[in-house]
Amino acid sequence: MSILKKIEMYRQEEDLLKWEGTFAEYLEILKEKPWVAQSAHSRVYNMIKDAGIDEVNGKKEYKFFSNQLFGLEGSLESLVEEYFHPAAKRLDVRKRILLLMGPVSGGKSTLVTMLKRGLEEYTYTDRGAVYAIKGCPMHEDPLHMIPHNLRKDFYDEYGIRIEGNLSPLNLMRLQEEYNGKIEDVMVERVFFSEDKRTGIGTFSPSDPKSQDIADLTGSIDFSTIAEYGSESDPRAYRFDGELNKANRGMMEFQEMLKCDEKFLWHLLSLTQEGNFKAGRFALISADELIVAHTNETEYRSFISNKKNEALHSRIIVMPVPYNLKASEEERIYEKMIRESDVADVHIAPHTLRIAAIFTILTRLKEPKKGDIDLVKKMRLYDGESVEGFSSADIKELQNEYGDEGMSGIDPRYVINRISSTIIRKDITTINALDVLRSLKDGLDQHSSITNELREKYLNCISLARKEYDEIAKKEVQKAFVYSYEESAKTLMDNYLDNVEAYCNKNKLRDPLTGEEINPDEKLMRSIEEQIGISENAKKSFREEILIRISAYARKGKRFDYNSHDRLREAIQKKLFADLKDVVKITTSTKTPDEQQLKKVNEVIARLIDEHGYNSTSANDLLRYVGSLLNR
Repeated sequence: MSILKKIEMYRQEEDLLKWEGTFAEYLEILKEKPWVAQSAHSRVYNMIKDAGIDEVNGKKEYKFFSNQLFGLEGSLESLVEEYFHPAAKRLDVRKRILLLMGPVSGGKSTLVTMLKRGLEEYTYTDRGAVYAIKGCPMHEDPLHMIPHNLRKDFYDEYGIRIEGNLSPLNLMRLQEEYNGKIEDVMVERVFFSEDKRTGIGTFSPSDPKSQDIADLTGSIDFSTIAEYGSESDPRAYRFDGELNKANRGMMEFQEMLKCDEKFLWHLLSLTQEGNFKAGRFALISADELIVAHTNETEYRSFISNKKNEALHSRIIVMPVPYNLKASEEERIYEKMIRESDVADVHIAPHTLRIAAIFTILTRLKEPKKGDIDLVKKMRLYDGESVEGFSSADIKELQNEYGDEGMSGIDPRYVINRISSTIIRKDITTINALDVLRSLKDGLDQHSSITNELREKYLNCISLARKEYDEIAKKEVQKAFVYSYEESAKTLMDNYLDNVEAYCNKNKLRDPLTGEEINPDEKLMRSIEEQIGISENAKKSFREEILIRISAYARKGKRFDYNSHDRLREAIQKKLFADLKDVVKITTSTKTPDEQQLKKVNEVIARLIDEHGYNSTSANDLLRYVGSLLNR
């Protein structure tokens, strides 16, 4: 289907959703769908909830934020359950400005943008439908027309609470256009749009000398004063400030703490009483979520100023720290690259993983316990199992510092360095070493990085390089061992025969002489030591293998090379250790013989076909691992 056809269909679907009718007809909709009259906070909460909620390891994960925000599950759960949920229930927390506080490029702006775009789409759904007095510049709630002395009766009949007063403009229109007949007032369905300034507003501070409070609350239309005769006539007022236009939805207050004080005073009554002052009118009711964001330094400066105490008590601060999981950081880079113009460049496997490891290490604080280092801490945070540590240790580590994740390298820096590498060298393939070099070079160009921080970051690059060395060796190891698959299977069968004899206290028969011999302890230990099985643990490991073989036999399955992950790893490492000389020769010889060349080509083909490399990155990997083994 062509894009023009899709645009036409979209327009037709939008037309079908439009609705217009009298207030009396609107009440019929409320009887059938009472959720239509929900508050702005309730609408945001339901939008997030309706997208779906999963529970993983006792933590809630909201599908609304998935594929955009990574590694912020704890912060998002706090945001939804401690702010949006109670605010939706009309608890006092809704009378607070939501202030997202965190480091640069930590996801604050992305989070706010997701809420804005989400609300735009949600108002096109049945559950998120919004109805307003037709022609009202503030998209006012039609229920404001119900007189105060009848609101209890209305609640008894409809089960809906009404908050707020009719705006000056609609009060005048009700009398002059409808002769006070509320039931005849026209109501329409509205759809939020930041571009059209409907239900979503954005306020950004500029030069205090030139910025006018009218940007927030609207202004007098001087061209109409002669026609209407007074500045207090609502028809002579433009209700076009961000607070006016964001009514029923949300307003993003960018860099709120940099704003002049006179702009913040209006937020006091809006948050506490749900109204604000504009022009020569009575207080104007507004139902909207106000979201602001700032960094930690500005926030500390703000709360230290005694003049800000009144506003401070009306702010609820939600920390949004950097992600501290390497696997989630990798997803952030994948997303940022997908959305860039370098998406067609081949990025060798593990490149983004190594970049993520470096970044996470810069954000972590040194553990206070001496039995754990920074790399182990990173692995534990990422959900990996580290021998000798449990989930209780993770909680203890997380509680050591209250501000972990509020500093370190940001994702944009890493992506900028990756982009710089690609563009400067004009290459179509990059690997982990290219990125680590670029990250190192970039530290000298970063004026905000102190000498102390630079030393820390260089150490993190060194640790990330060591991680890559291990990954690279394992990658080549797997590819080489696969080329020697028959050797691996033979070695494994030999090991299993010896284990079975050892556990059953039997002897083996020598295939050449036929004489009985004891199980080959030297062979078994040479394999088990590859994965750190100690002398004390060897018996239980061997018995575990035998139990697994028996379980497979009962089910009619054959125990093979892939049936036990740790044993497979041990066999691979043992075989690779035996093959190290072969690897050294085949990767370092300038003129390999035909047999060596065949072996190298087999390994390269496997790296390309099954591990995600291209010919350039596969050759680079092989040469690098060869150089590591030759050291």
